[in-house]
Amino acid sequence: MESRAKAAGHAVHPVLIVFPLGLLVTAVIFDILYLITDRTGFQISAAYTMGVGILGGLLAAVFGLIDWLAIPAGTRAKRIGAVHGAGNVVVVLLFALSWLVRRAADNWDPSAFALILSFVGVVLIGVTGWLGGELVERLGVSVSDNAGVDAPSSLSHRSSGRARA
Repeated sequence: MESRAKAAGHAVHPVLIVFPLGLLVTAVIFDILYLITDRTGFQISAAYTMGVGILGGLLAAVFGLIDWLAIPAGTRAKRIGAVHGAGNVVVVLLFALSWLVRRAADNWDPSAFALILSFVGVVLIGVTGWLGGELVERLGVSVSDNAGVDAPSSLSHRSSGRARA
């Protein structure tokens, strides 16, 4: 089942998700470095990285929703996609709440509550990322009907000459 939202022949959602994933995980790494070193720059870096990751997650979600709406009802892919999407909404909410708690503090200093929110969020990212992989790799969501080892470039208008089995 091919993606509904494409740019230059490729699905938009899988391209966009790398940014919030990387940014939110990096924010947690900055949190850990802050806890280890107590250096002020790390908590500020975590907050700014987290803020951009939240915005990126919201943008990626729009394109994920477009693709999810195209999945046939009553399928395993529709159910897994719903859990994947809902889980990612929770991820963004956890990080957004963590960001808001930090924003209220002096110099973006994360409280224990803010840290717990981001740590739970990053664990949930692992779960929802695995579900996203299940959608693509096992269920073929967002995979071209003409995919194959000899398929032409997505930028060409040629068909591979065969459909996926």
